[in-house]
Amino acid sequence: MHGERKIRVLIAKPGLDSHDRGAKIVARALRDAGMEVIYTGLRQTPEQIVETALQEDVDVIGLSILSGAHNTLFPRIMELLKQKGLTDVLVVAGGIIPDEDVPELEKLGIKGFFGPGTPTDKIVQFIFENAPKRS
Repeated sequence: MHGERKIRVLIAKPGLDSHDRGAKIVARALRDAGMEVIYTGLRQTPEQIVETALQEDVDVIGLSILSGAHNTLFPRIMELLKQKGLTDVLVVAGGIIPDEDVPELEKLGIKGFFGPGTPTDKIVQFIFENAPKRS
């Protein structure tokens, strides 16, 4: 890993969702795999998430949602990322996202989807394979 920095991941809970156990489990698994992890805490606005991503110079944003508001919140987050020039950040999503909603979210640029029960090693592997390489 000489010359490359650790992958920096922001784990975010957008909207009024108040259940963060899964997000914390994923955050711990990523940290244990050697990544730097920033967790935003609950009830973050799209603006707060994108501002944190910019300030922390992250490589990956993991969005965790259970509230059903993904079709409203995720497009706004992706729009703000483009406005801030963060188009090289890998965005993945977890939580409750119906299969029929995934194609539209993929069109926005969200690359990975991990529902309940996804083994954490699968998430870790996906991020290692898809995060932008930076030194």
